[in-house]
Amino acid sequence: MEEGPRGAILQRDKQSYAIVPRTPAGIVSPEHLESIVKVARRYEIPVIKITSGQRMVLVGIKKEEVEQIWNELGMTVGEATAPCVHYVQACPGTAVCKYGLQDSLGLGLELEEIYQDMHLPAKLKMGVSGCPRCCGESYLRDVGVLGTGKGWTVIFGGNSGGRPRIGDVIAKGLSADEVKDLVKRLLTYYQDTANPGERTARFIERVGMDSIKSDLLSQVPYIPLADLNLK
Repeated sequence: MEEGPRGAILQRDKQSYAIVPRTPAGIVSPEHLESIVKVARRYEIPVIKITSGQRMVLVGIKKEEVEQIWNELGMTVGEATAPCVHYVQACPGTAVCKYGLQDSLGLGLELEEIYQDMHLPAKLKMGVSGCPRCCGESYLRDVGVLGTGKGWTVIFGGNSGGRPRIGDVIAKGLSADEVKDLVKRLLTYYQDTANPGERTARFIERVGMDSIKSDLLSQVPYIPLADLNLK
C-alpha cells in the first residue's frame, strides 16, 4: 500500500487529502487562525470543518501540496487514525464559565500534553468537564473526567460510536494530581493488557471491573476500595 503524505487522510474521491492541525483542548491562538486562513486562501482549500473533537479539519488538499501546507501552518499533526490519544475534549470550566466547578480547561491541556505521544492499542479520546452538565462528554469518552464541588470523578471505557457505551465511574472526589496519577495507571494497564485495535469500551467489557480492581485499583492508596463502582 502506498504511504500517503505526512498527517494526511485520503478522501472519498481517492485524489484529495484532509489534514487536522492539533488544537489542544480546542484552544486556537490568533496566530494559528491567521495561518489557517492564509493557507486556505493560497491553496484554495474548499472546506474547513470544525469536528466534534474541537478541531478544524482542512479538506480537499492536493497530495503534492500537503507538506508545504504543514510547513506554512507551523502546527503539529492532530492524529486522526493512529493508535494513540487523538484529542482531549474540554469545556471552559472555571476559566470563564459561570457553571464551572473545576478547572477542566487547565486539566485537559495538561492531560493532552502528557499523553499526546503515548502509543496505545487503539485510538483513544478523552473528555474533561468542569461540572455535572458534562459539556466535555466525559461519560462517552475512553477516559472521562468530571468536575464536582467535591473534586474530580474519573470515568473509563466510554464510547459514542456504533456500539455506544456509558463509561464506568472509577473513582470520585479526587484532586487534579490524583486524577493524573489514576489516568496514568489506567492507560498503562490498558496499554499492557488490551488486544491490538481494542478500544477501551470493548476492553473493559472483556476484562471486567473485578480484574481492574484486583490488578490495578487495589494498588492506588487514595481510593478506598469500598468507594469503587464495580457494576
